[in-house]
Amino acid sequence: MAPTRKYPSGYFKRQRKRKIEQLTQSQKGAIDRFFLKEKEPQSSVDDLIMEQQDDNEQLANDLGNDEIDDDLDEKDNHEDAPIKGPLKGQLANDGYRDWTYLNVRFKEHENGFDHISNMTTWIDLHLRLQKNETIDKVVQDQIKKEKKHWRELLRRLISIVKYLAKYTLAFRGNNDRLYQENNGNFMGLVQMMAESDPLIKNHLQRFQNNEIRYHYLSHTIQNELILLISCEIKAAIIQKVKEAKYFAVILDCTPDFSHQEQMTLIIRCVDMNSTPVKVEEYFLQYLIVNNTSREGLFEELQNVLKVLNLDIDDVRGQGYDNGSNMKGRHQGVQKRLLDINPRAMYTPCGCHSLNLTLCDMANSCGKAKDFFGTVQRIYSLFANSTKRWLILKENIKGLTLKSLSTTRWESRVASVKAIQSQPLQIKKALLQLAESDNDLVTRSAAKSLATYDIGNFEFLLGMTIWYDILAAVNEVSKDLQSKDMLIDVAIEQVQGLIAYFEKYRETGFAEAMINAKKLAIEMEIDPVFPEKRQVRRKRHFDENEGESSQPTEQSAEESFRVHYFLYIIDQAIGSLKRRFEKYQAYDDIFGFLFTSERLNSMDNNKLKDSCDRLQNFLKKDELFDVDGDALLVELKLLRERLPKEIKTSIDILNYLKRMRCFPTASVAYRILLTIPITVASAEKSFSKLKLLKSYLRSTMLQERLNGLALISIESDFLDKIDYEVLIDDFAAKNA
Repeated sequence: MAPTRKYPSGYFKRQRKRKIEQLTQSQKGAIDRFFLKEKEPQSSVDDLIMEQQDDNEQLANDLGNDEIDDDLDEKDNHEDAPIKGPLKGQLANDGYRDWTYLNVRFKEHENGFDHISNMTTWIDLHLRLQKNETIDKVVQDQIKKEKKHWRELLRRLISIVKYLAKYTLAFRGNNDRLYQENNGNFMGLVQMMAESDPLIKNHLQRFQNNEIRYHYLSHTIQNELILLISCEIKAAIIQKVKEAKYFAVILDCTPDFSHQEQMTLIIRCVDMNSTPVKVEEYFLQYLIVNNTSREGLFEELQNVLKVLNLDIDDVRGQGYDNGSNMKGRHQGVQKRLLDINPRAMYTPCGCHSLNLTLCDMANSCGKAKDFFGTVQRIYSLFANSTKRWLILKENIKGLTLKSLSTTRWESRVASVKAIQSQPLQIKKALLQLAESDNDLVTRSAAKSLATYDIGNFEFLLGMTIWYDILAAVNEVSKDLQSKDMLIDVAIEQVQGLIAYFEKYRETGFAEAMINAKKLAIEMEIDPVFPEKRQVRRKRHFDENEGESSQPTEQSAEESFRVHYFLYIIDQAIGSLKRRFEKYQAYDDIFGFLFTSERLNSMDNNKLKDSCDRLQNFLKKDELFDVDGDALLVELKLLRERLPKEIKTSIDILNYLKRMRCFPTASVAYRILLTIPITVASAEKSFSKLKLLKSYLRSTMLQERLNGLALISIESDFLDKIDYEVLIDDFAAKNA
């Protein structure tokens, strides 16, 4: 039998081969025009073509020559029509009319030249992308280089902003131009860094040569960087407050240099994420208050809590100064907040209350007023002239004289201490001034002060008494100013101060007499009280002989003790009890939680009453912060397990955190520690305000002021900020 021929004739064979070559050549290298590719040897391409031809011939033998030839002829006549039947190479072009030969065509496509060629190109592209060897490699390298340059530049600019803001230094000068006089600290630091930093130096040179248009050194960029850093710090603080859940608000107001009323907002909370647990007070921002009435201040407080996304129902304490619009029992800010949230306990500032106690004492009698008037006159006499101040400095080697103030908490003790520690030297300075000054009024005033005031034993005794009183009050005031001061410690401090005054009332006068006599001997002054002439009253005709014609006269010393010493001490005791009566209410409600000793000393009945009282106090409508029954059970168990070395409330809370099985007791202690004691943190923020918004910076915008203040006051957060994120945020806003 004759062998079967592959093709009917040589013509059909040549025609089919020609069509395959035309199709191959038309698709060959179509995608290579878009990529750089090493030139492959020609032999490899020829081998692929010959391999494809062999596969096609073999497939033709399998499916039948007539069928293939018919399909080829039909494609020549109808090139745009979809083909029905097993025609090779159509899967990626025109497709098929049916699914009869789908499996075969998939396999054919996978082994086809087009598929292999395109996959080779794609794999080559993938490798080039990984190796960064694409056709735009130079452009991409340049983009990466520029990107790295700007990121490194921004990292340096952020460091400059951090430094200037942290230390409350001015950024700008008279102009914002490089290498010019008085262009400010920011430009000055950039110029200084350019001397040793090649990147900064290259950047400035490119800008000066007009190679780049944007230099990122303007005040607008400064404001953006300040805002980005401050927003990160504020977000971190808000996150801590929300994690703590319960917080207290501390408010205080003061006018700035541009005569705008600024109200500072401080948040106090318990940081449970720190180890050990800490009580923190965070500054958030200044608020311009145009309406300083109780309604305006409370509305401002509500608005800012809403903006900060803090729930006013989570407020568990409020601390203000003793202004009537803040502490008013019927219409004050504290009362309006209590109407909305009855669990927001109000505490008047302890330091303000102590200062007001001193004001009550200083204004209680004429001798006290005369004493502080003399202290102020001595300071004013020397301070009003540089020549007089020089005479004072030549005579004293210790503390300089200080002026009195009714608002500064330590002004009185500083003023009295400067005179009490060196009265002899000050007297010599006054006498020297009386001899050398040509002004008659000054000579007379200096001589009078040296002879009849400092040279008077009664003044020395009063100075000794006042120094003892002021030193005791100042010590307590300093302790209360601590950020982590607790209400139980504050109550103990105030009660200790009252006890000190009660004891001083009995023994203080005799001790003061001994110290005053020592001073008098050193100053060569007679340690006696000036005796007043006794005025004898004429006896009337209807008075009996037995009746005394004269009332019993007190001695000068006894009169001083009764009408001066005892009077101011009694005034101090009464004022302290009246101004700190709120502390007694806290002791009644939270007292059983103050120390482990008080907790262990209570029997079960008293402990249950205390838990129920606390539950009712921390109640709003039908909601309770603590469940009295659950708290009772936990405290009973806690008393048995609490180590002996743990005594204070903060130590107990740390123990509860470690145990993780006393949820109700933990909430009760967190609320206890949230109660504010003073507004000292607000007063400290005013010190920053005066440094930031000074005479030369009085036109500063509020947003910039808040940003700089937040960076300066809460500078501890600077080391925790991810500055790569800041740079990404900056790039996203300015891209």
